[in-house]
Amino acid sequence: MTEATPRKAPFVVEWRDGFKINVPQVDSEHQHLFALVKQLDVTTVDSTLDELLEYVVTHFSNEQQLMEDSGYPDFPAHLKLHEEFSATVADFLSASDTWDDERIQDLRRFLNKWLIGHIMTHDLRFGNWHREHHGAHAPEPVKARKKVGWFDRLLGRG
Repeated sequence: MTEATPRKAPFVVEWRDGFKINVPQVDSEHQHLFALVKQLDVTTVDSTLDELLEYVVTHFSNEQQLMEDSGYPDFPAHLKLHEEFSATVADFLSASDTWDDERIQDLRRFLNKWLIGHIMTHDLRFGNWHREHHGAHAPEPVKARKKVGWFDRLLGRG
């Protein structure tokens, strides 16, 4: 009789206040992104992934609009980071149609590491700049535009 390979514990990173950049809309959206990544599971991967990808595009659109409206000088470089992330995720998703626990864990690991690294460097830099330059006179939070598919918006068709 052979023993089954023990199942690894899921790779999960919980949102914590240490990830805040002190731009309320952005912090709220980041927190929701962490929750969606945590929900990724082999039994619900298709629906959760659709929701996650849609929300990533919404968040990127909102964050980019906020940066542009506030006159953030590093906006073009930040936009490029979002585009590189989108391309990497698209490559990952096109690599296989099959989802198993290992592939889910790989995706979670990548998303969490990218989110933390991006938030704690690039988004935090924006948060500090935003506070220094706008304080209480910050531009109004942006609202997501009409709902279109994540892929259409990724390609600028929304």
